[in-house]
Amino acid sequence: MSMGVGSAEDAVLTRAAQAGDVAALGSLLERHRAGMRAVALSLLGPGPDVDDVMQEAALVALRRIVGVRDAEAVGPWLRMVVRNLSRTVLRARGRIDPVEEVPLPSNGETPEQILEGHALRDWIWAAVEELSPTLRLPVVLRYFSSGITSYQQIAEACGVPVGTVRSRLNQARSAVARALTATAVTAHEDSARRTEAGWREARDTLAAAERGEFGRVVQDRYSPQIALLSGGQRLGGADLMVAGMECDLSAGVRQRPVHVVAGRSLLIWEMELINPWDNPDHCPPGVAWIMTLDGGRIDRLSLHHAPRPQSSAG
Repeated sequence: MSMGVGSAEDAVLTRAAQAGDVAALGSLLERHRAGMRAVALSLLGPGPDVDDVMQEAALVALRRIVGVRDAEAVGPWLRMVVRNLSRTVLRARGRIDPVEEVPLPSNGETPEQILEGHALRDWIWAAVEELSPTLRLPVVLRYFSSGITSYQQIAEACGVPVGTVRSRLNQARSAVARALTATAVTAHEDSARRTEAGWREARDTLAAAERGEFGRVVQDRYSPQIALLSGGQRLGGADLMVAGMECDLSAGVRQRPVHVVAGRSLLIWEMELINPWDNPDHCPPGVAWIMTLDGGRIDRLSLHHAPRPQSSAG
């Protein structure tokens, strides 16, 4: 009987959280904190990894609570999240074989699409924007990008060691938890509208480039002191950006936006690179434009290329 009552209360809180009730989500996490922590301890043993997993599980819940279909089973779902995250830690220690990641809802939506579909998204973004730029970028790549989510990929994009990425994500998870509490009762910007504008700008930029007007876009949208980087190393400025775009276009390379992440101070365009039929290896399969904004203008553009596929020869 008590389990039935508990499940019914869980269902009420879950549906409220899915509708954007911040307090309901906090109550759910608090109700199941002991069970979640017990799972982490049973797999990882005592130590700081348990706290890291608990913090990351809270962020996963924030992003994916809307995808929970059986509201009364939210407790087992939360423990499953902790179990999978703990196994990821163990894989990093080299102690167990790979297992599946936390499953997405059955409709196949990405975490970003799910986040854009419910009321918690604006609150989460408000908390992320409270982070320092050093912590904000790895968090956004880890939890919001579609192709730069592993520690190694984030390290390459940021130009820092993997250990630094781990440390920054650990700091960021604690900071996000504090920021979520601090911003729970404030008004938040509409992140869906910002994302829509990001998609529109990506497409307009590429269309202008194909018309030979990329230089004008750079002049209008980017800071005069724009820094073009790759792997954390500065390559040049506006002139190199324009020359690189024109070189790719003249070679027959085109870009197609496949994913956009748009915050107030950080904008990411993940692009598919389409090579000409007669030179299919001209460019890697994709590139991410990772842009930071200052006063509404882009002051840093870091390019992160997807790895080329392994050759099947030999």
